[in-house]
Amino acid sequence: MIDLIEKGGPLMWLLLGCSILTVAISLERYFHFHRARIDVGDLLHGLRNLVRNRNYAEALHECAGTPGPVARVIHSALIRHDSPRTELKEIVQESGQLEVPKLEKYLAVLLSVAYVAPLIGLLGTILGLVNTFVQVNAAGGYATATEISKGVYTSLISSAAGLMVAIPAFVLYSFLRAYAKTLMHDMERAGIEIVNIICDLRKERSDIIAMNPGRAGNDKDGEGPAAAPVNS
Repeated sequence: MIDLIEKGGPLMWLLLGCSILTVAISLERYFHFHRARIDVGDLLHGLRNLVRNRNYAEALHECAGTPGPVARVIHSALIRHDSPRTELKEIVQESGQLEVPKLEKYLAVLLSVAYVAPLIGLLGTILGLVNTFVQVNAAGGYATATEISKGVYTSLISSAAGLMVAIPAFVLYSFLRAYAKTLMHDMERAGIEIVNIICDLRKERSDIIAMNPGRAGNDKDGEGPAAAPVNS
């Protein structure tokens, strides 16, 4: 490995640094996404029961204890559960937009490595060929085919190394980008459903109160229904 790096020229060390950076970013993003991925259906099912019982404090505690952007988006809606539907939609949209840069963190670097690594390898090859012909010229313009082929061989090592770094970097970028898109979709789904849960249950309570205005009024005043007269 070290022998190939030395033969490929000084730019091989730069490509080695790019490969280490690719591995580090890929591992960091993968474990970050893995921790952030939750079962959205199960979380919403549990929160629906808590919201139905108006137990918002426990619902907020449940979201705070759940890792990931999905729980944070839901938390932003629950903490403002008394707001109108339109305002709740804006709240979850803004919360989701704040989470997107966190999901896309370092992915641009990974894509840059995939684009730049082949160019670095090509530059190393050109510099190697230039050096080879400079040596031939210094020898009076005479060189055997073996010497020329040896120079070309060492020059092409950097191009091969550049492709060996770029291809995995682009594949990993595509995989992690798709993973981030899945989490974004989960955020959108969770935001829409938690708004519907809050507003639908609020509407159900309003309909029940509207259907029983006398009972609601008596309960509000702390009085029960009037007792029926008793015939003596």
